[in-house]
Amino acid sequence: MTAIDPQTLADDREARRARLFTRINKADAWFQVIGLAWVTPILKAVAGDNPRAQMKEIWRLLGVPLLAIAVFISLWATLAPKVQTSLGAIPGPSAVWTETVNLHKDAQVKAAKEEKFLARVEARNEKFIANGQPEKVKEIAYTGSPSYYDQIWTSIKTVFFGFLLATVIAVPVGILAGLSPIANSAVNPIIQIFKPVSPLAWLPIVTMIVSATYTVEDGLFSKSFLTSAVTVTLCSLWPTLINTALGVASIDKDLVSVSKVLKMNTWTKITKLVLPSALPLIFTGLRLSLGVGWMVLIAAEMLAQNPGLGKFVWDEFQNGSSSSLAKIMVAVFTIGIIGFMLDRVMYAIQSLFTFSSNR
Repeated sequence: MTAIDPQTLADDREARRARLFTRINKADAWFQVIGLAWVTPILKAVAGDNPRAQMKEIWRLLGVPLLAIAVFISLWATLAPKVQTSLGAIPGPSAVWTETVNLHKDAQVKAAKEEKFLARVEARNEKFIANGQPEKVKEIAYTGSPSYYDQIWTSIKTVFFGFLLATVIAVPVGILAGLSPIANSAVNPIIQIFKPVSPLAWLPIVTMIVSATYTVEDGLFSKSFLTSAVTVTLCSLWPTLINTALGVASIDKDLVSVSKVLKMNTWTKITKLVLPSALPLIFTGLRLSLGVGWMVLIAAEMLAQNPGLGKFVWDEFQNGSSSSLAKIMVAVFTIGIIGFMLDRVMYAIQSLFTFSSNR
């Protein structure tokens, strides 16, 4: 029987360990993206990489945030009952959680009602077809009140539509402003004038313009959807435009000289040189724009009474029931969590296209 060299075994263990740490380090980039950076030191500690140092990292990345959340909840539970409003005491964590569960149950009930309604419509249409009366077949829309989840989905669709419109406008204009000093001089005053304008000022103008120009009754989009989306567009395009122009203008002059030597045409210069170099700043602008758009949307929905989370908050405020304040706080946490998730989505997309380590 051939003896195995102890040194060979040790080298093999070290090689396997090195491969393991390489995989952990690669996974760390994605843990950073989705906000789970604390998973990396846990994996390294389990793998035996200086457990004491990794425990410090776990405490910093996971323990401290959890402790801060626990302190916040404790202060909230202690101080909330002492503040009396016209709707009663400020609800504490338990009351807010109760309303969260109630909203979930209500959404389930409304989903079941909608499903039954659609099943009846389908059965009705099948009966007409079986009786040889296809002319009587028609689609009947469900007109029941939207659930909490429906309103969340409406707001998410609206903000993404407005954000995409803003991106389509801001990126080309930003590239033009970054490449041409004359275009930059032309665009800069417009940016400085309109960038500070509140969505509350844009909303009446947008509402009137949409009402006057979008006269189709059964169009692809409802007027309320377009009003909210266009308001989001007008308020959120500026960070992307400014950062795109800055990124394009900051391109290394040597690269610009190379493009002249190679006699690149404008399209090749933009796609092969300008965009790859400016992408980190462009994505920074996109993340800022999406965050601004999400905040603007909630305000627009509240003021215009358009479907979505903003309208939900306003309706509960107007309702004035004993549970309204707790439901509003549920909406506040929902808005914050969705805002965080939208930023993480944009950062994940940024990580796929750039090598920037900025978050």
